[in-house]
Amino acid sequence: MLNCLIVGIGGFAGSVCRYLLTLIPTDSFHGFPIKTLCINIIGSLLIGMIAAAAIKTKPLNPHLVLLFKVGLCGGFTTFSSFALETEELLQQGQTGSALLYACLSMLLSIAAVSIGESLVH
Repeated sequence: MLNCLIVGIGGFAGSVCRYLLTLIPTDSFHGFPIKTLCINIIGSLLIGMIAAAAIKTKPLNPHLVLLFKVGLCGGFTTFSSFALETEELLQQGQTGSALLYACLSMLLSIAAVSIGESLVH
């Protein structure tokens, strides 16, 4: 039960942080979901750093790993929003933007995990 509470606290913090970032005004990108893209890249960077720190700093408290990796990053990143926004771009006939968004989301998020890990090593 304690682990569920720890993940919930982290998820709450991550969700609130994601919400606050969506309030930042940005210029129009013709419907391109730039905020979600940035949130997922930042979340990927963070989870990479946390994963590397958990390996490097033994024994890292497993509750801290749950709090940050599962809770905070899980609540902060937005895969369901990514999927919805990609589908909306496709429905609007913006196939190029949908493909660009999907590819950038995957490639940049994977790169961010790697960078996050290397920052800790």
